[in-house]
Amino acid sequence: MDLYSCYPSIVTDSYFPLISYSGGKSTLVQSLLRLLEAEGGQITIDGVDISKLGLHKLRTCISVIPQSPVLYGGVSIRENLDPFNHHDDEQISSALLDVHMLEAIRSLSHGLDTTVAEGGLNFSVGQRQLLCLARAILRRNKILVLDEPTANVDSRTDKLLQEAVSKSFQGATILAVAHRLDTVIDFDKILVLGSGGLLEYGSPHELISQEGAFCSMINDTGEEMAALLKERAKSNI
Repeated sequence: MDLYSCYPSIVTDSYFPLISYSGGKSTLVQSLLRLLEAEGGQITIDGVDISKLGLHKLRTCISVIPQSPVLYGGVSIRENLDPFNHHDDEQISSALLDVHMLEAIRSLSHGLDTTVAEGGLNFSVGQRQLLCLARAILRRNKILVLDEPTANVDSRTDKLLQEAVSKSFQGATILAVAHRLDTVIDFDKILVLGSGGLLEYGSPHELISQEGAFCSMINDTGEEMAALLKERAKSNI
């Protein structure tokens, strides 16, 4: 599979959510990272077949914010955010400010040198997710994969995460796996997957106009929410 057949500009200023009834989206994300190897066809980024790239080079070029945030226990917050010591305190603080976590970290007795508990349990799920995003911001990769990162967080954290992504990843390609339509209705393109295959692809307004699978999902949100989502999609034409 050539990603360019689905995505016109995989590493420029584009946003592509993957919406699925069942099956397909996780496989696509895993294939992009070569956690699964394609048995046929190609996945290319900027015309480069990713199967020809070393795994380290490929994966260090892509940032992933998973549904279940991962923090490393037994090491400091600083080491979690910058494990290879590439950034100074000012850069780390800037990333934390972008995700609205700077004051929370500064309020800790040891600040950035606070040890993270096993599994990050000395932070809430929402805080762990925002810290993972801060780590991605420091890496400044041109491809960011959001694998339903707000599925287990409250609406406030969802809003903070969306704001931080919008601010810090301008000029990057964002692939978002999502079920919550209000979080993706402003994206450039939407790919709807079902039964392991492509159902629809286009801008939100185009898909709503086609009155197919995506439009059906919009309508299922209820009359008031559906009207709001359709108006947002129309305003982004």
